[in-house]
Parts: sequence; C-alpha cells; structure tokens
Amino acid sequence: MTAARKAACVLVAWALVAAGLSGLSAARAPIAKPQREFDYFALALQWPGTICASTRHCCAKNGCCRSEPLRTFTIHGLWPDYDDGTWPSCCRHTNFEMDKILPLKEKLDKYWPSLYCSSSSTCFSGKGPFWAHEDELQYFSMALDLYFKYNVTDMLSSGGIQISNGKEYALSDVIDAIKHAFGGSPQIICKKGSIEELRLCFDKDLKPRDCLTTTTTNERVLRKKHCPRYITLPTYDPLVLANSTGGIMTEFDDFEASASLYTA
Repeated sequence: MTAARKAACVLVAWALVAAGLSGLSAARAPIAKPQREFDYFALALQWPGTICASTRHCCAKNGCCRSEPLRTFTIHGLWPDYDDGTWPSCCRHTNFEMDKILPLKEKLDKYWPSLYCSSSSTCFSGKGPFWAHEDELQYFSMALDLYFKYNVTDMLSSGGIQISNGKEYALSDVIDAIKHAFGGSPQIICKKGSIEELRLCFDKDLKPRDCLTTTTTNERVLRKKHCPRYITLPTYDPLVLANSTGGIMTEFDDFEASASLYTA
C-alpha cells in the first residue's frame, strides 16, 4: 500500500464526519443511507468574490469582512464521495479538539476561512466553529497540502482566466484550463453566472481524477440547471467588521434553490 493510500485510509475515517456545512448546508446534508466504502475524494473550493458580494452582516469569524478582499479560491472541505452523487456522513460520534490543529491555525484562517457568520452544523445536531465538522491535524494538513499543490487560481491564470468583474469566460475554457493543469475534469457550482464553488477530485491514492464520471451521476447532473455558457470570477468590496450590525447571514440557507451545477 502506498504512503498516499495509507494516508487516505486514515483520512476517510475522519472526513466521513463532514456534513452540514454552514451556509451551504443543503449541499452536504447528512445522507440517511447505510454507509459503504467511498469512491473518491473531492476538494471543494469556494470563490469569495461570488459569496462575499452578498454579505450584508459581518462578524469576526467571517473572512468576507476583512479589510482586504480575498482574491483567491479558499477551501470549503475535503470530502469522501460516492460515484452516484451521494456521500457518506456522520458515521460516528466525535468531539472536535481545537487544540490539535493549533499548529495550522494561521494557515486555516488564511486559506480555509468561514465565509459566513452562522455556526457550522456538526454531526448529531451539534454546532461549532467552521472547521468542527471535520477532524483534526492529519486531515487538515492533507487538505492544505492538496490545496497548495493544485492551486486552482494559478491554474486558471495560466489558462488566461483572470479575476474581473466585467470579463466573461467561456465555461469550456475554464474547464479546459483545469483539465490541462490538473489532469481531471472539475465540478463547478455557479450562482447568477459566477463561479461559487469549484471541486477537484482524487482517487484513494490522492491522484487526480474526473469528478462524477458514472452514467447515473451524469444523468442527474443533466437534469439540473447548468452553469451558463459564459461565467465570471467577480471581485467584491468587503463590508468590514467595523461597519457591521453583528447580524447572522441567512442568504445562503437555501443553496439548492439558488445554485446550479456543472461537471465536464
């Protein structure tokens, strides 16, 4: 067994608790099905320019409220998934110990910030910080390693896809830029013509692979509203904490109603 596969086997026991993420909870709600061995990992990345443009209320933990706007993809999670479009979740009771990830706290704040003010849902009806639906040091270290190794912002830039409020890019060009640099087709979630989330997929040895490749899943995706033919990577003006009302964001509670899904 390769070192990467051993690491993946350890990671999946922890990553299986990934469920009910704040803001996008409808996209990763717990699945009430018998659990089986997962098929692949998905590294989910958020585009702050799309999410933060809708920020109306600020809090200290919301990365959208920083004085300097975020201009790169940030991490949403590293998740085990099934080829049929579902995922395992909430497989065991677990207590999140923040002390175990203190060595990574600075990187997590910078590259894995919450973009919301509401508390993240954890398994079994708990609430906690944005990271509490995940589990501890090796999991977060591996996710950060994949994030830095496969820098999506750089991949797109190398393909001529730049951050811009007014510039539109062909969806096919965005997909091709990722496929050329990464070696597999990404999964893209859009909102109002802008990229909201982009996912890179990996096999159990953490090698790049296509996202959602089975016939059943492709048929499901085709029934959804796709991203438009031309999409954007917008910037945003931060609503800094000093001007906030301390309210709780609710704009993204109904994710399925507002987002569209595309996979090549």
